[in-house]
Amino acid sequence: MSLRRSIEALGPYPSLFLLALPTATVEPLKLAAVAVAGKGHWITGTVMIVICYAFSLLVVERLFAIVKPKILTIPWFAKLWEGFLFVRTRALRLFGRLLGLHRDREVRPATSWRQRAGPSVEASFQTRSSSE
Repeated sequence: MSLRRSIEALGPYPSLFLLALPTATVEPLKLAAVAVAGKGHWITGTVMIVICYAFSLLVVERLFAIVKPKILTIPWFAKLWEGFLFVRTRALRLFGRLLGLHRDREVRPATSWRQRAGPSVEASFQTRSSSE
């Protein structure tokens, strides 16, 4: 049995615990890396931070994608996740508007070059095509 299948076979709470283990390990290590850099060991602190973020992105993110369907069956976690998505969506919209990245709400159909040119060009095009 593969590792992914055995992780998917876990129940909701064991899945949450499995996700919490690497997360609880990596997050304090990020703070420790900042402290190491603050003591004057810039290279060591920077390497630690890069490794911690790489581990978070590569391992914890992948693990979350695997266990997410299971842990969303836990009612309190599903509510927290829904609240997080709501806040994230609102923040993205707010910052998008502040930066001028929002889209127009009205969707306009594409117009042909004849419609954009106006009725006079359309009339001359029709008379030219009928005379040929």
